Amino acid sequence: MRYETSSLKYILSLFAVCVGLTGRLSAQDTKGFVVDKIISKVDNYIVLKSELEGAYQNYLADGNPPSEEAKCDLLSRLIVNKMLVAKAEIDSVEVSDAQVDQNTQQRMNYILQSSNSSPDQLEQVYGKTMDEIRTELRDQIKEQLLAQQMQENITKEVTITPSEVKRFYSKIPSDSLPYYDSDVEIGQIVRIAKVSNNQKEETKRRLNDLRNKIIAGENFNELAKRYSEDPSAASNGGEMGTVGRGAMVPTYEAMAFKLKPGDISQPFESPFGFHVMQLIGRRGNEYTSRHILMNPVPSEQDLRDAERFLDSIRTLITRDSIKFEKAAKEFSDDAGTKLRGGYLSDPSGGSKISTKEIDPVIYFTIDTMKVGNISKPVPYRTDEGKSAVRIIYFKTKFSPHQANLREDWYRIQAAAMAEKKDKVLDKWFVKARNDVFINIDPEYKRCRILD
Repeated sequence: MRYETSSLKYILSLFAVCVGLTGRLSAQDTKGFVVDKIISKVDNYIVLKSELEGAYQNYLADGNPPSEEAKCDLLSRLIVNKMLVAKAEIDSVEVSDAQVDQNTQQRMNYILQSSNSSPDQLEQVYGKTMDEIRTELRDQIKEQLLAQQMQENITKEVTITPSEVKRFYSKIPSDSLPYYDSDVEIGQIVRIAKVSNNQKEETKRRLNDLRNKIIAGENFNELAKRYSEDPSAASNGGEMGTVGRGAMVPTYEAMAFKLKPGDISQPFESPFGFHVMQLIGRRGNEYTSRHILMNPVPSEQDLRDAERFLDSIRTLITRDSIKFEKAAKEFSDDAGTKLRGGYLSDPSGGSKISTKEIDPVIYFTIDTMKVGNISKPVPYRTDEGKSAVRIIYFKTKFSPHQANLREDWYRIQAAAMAEKKDKVLDKWFVKARNDVFINIDPEYKRCRILD
């Protein structure tokens, strides 16, 4: 198997596609433009032609020219991902159900927000019910998380030095360097609406009603399918399977070890919301449970309180009483940006973001702003689906330019690191492929993936 790396533009494009393959589900439905079939099998895991064509269409949508070489590289990555999952199963690498469920909910929210669609519209686009979409998405995300974990295990020792980055850059012909139309630096401070006690009590009341119905004889699984906000409940009826210590968040685990088999808990809170749990059984440090999850919804007053809080922070920043970066670290509720002083980052970890990659809501917000200004509080929903508000800082706008080490160090470093990790994965693939069954459709023999 081989990864050709003839230009930085090509590498960066494939790097972005690879992030997309392992980090999110594309809102674009591939059904309809390709007759689907299995094009590769790795043990019990399959690669569909629609997966490859969907990834290739995303690659072309980024402005790249048609390339059979690129399609082969994408197929290689898809097969490697399946191999990572198959080997994770062999090596007993696991990810927790809680992690899978959290990522599934985030991805569902992302799809709805980015496509600006209602659940009904999404069902029409995909030709499936929301429950079917969630179930299918959850399976894909579990595979993605397992592949990521295996890849991290394999490449965790890989590092790259500044001299290696410079050598990587020096090998790229100047006419192959990508051209960046416009980059920006943007920061945000987020305030998640704090749910009032009244809203929490209302959620607990609804859960208590369900608990009473279960005690009166109604089926727990059917009620979970109907009312639980856990995205996996539609397929598993709230069943969480048998897990050991550390698999679930502490509050959920603590309740599991507090109950006796058959007991149904009173409503209790975890980072995911409020639960009613039934302990099915326990043996040593392992337990089996089922649950129903509900999230309290902030009231209009809760949202107004969040807006007032951020408006006061904005005033302090504009009066130069506190720096934006310090305010973000102290007050922002967004864990992903607060440690970076509130700044958004691209997949390479740099603070410069192409305007093409910005969330459309943020793009239209800064489009009406001057550089250096901070917006008034803007309502939005977090990746976890929580109601929140944020203020946006339009720090810098960069002129269009061709990629260079001074302005694009993080991007070039990420591409160089991706190439180095690819080589490590390539060696791992050659060694590990003897441990699994791999079959590739003869149509793709030209890709020489198993050579």
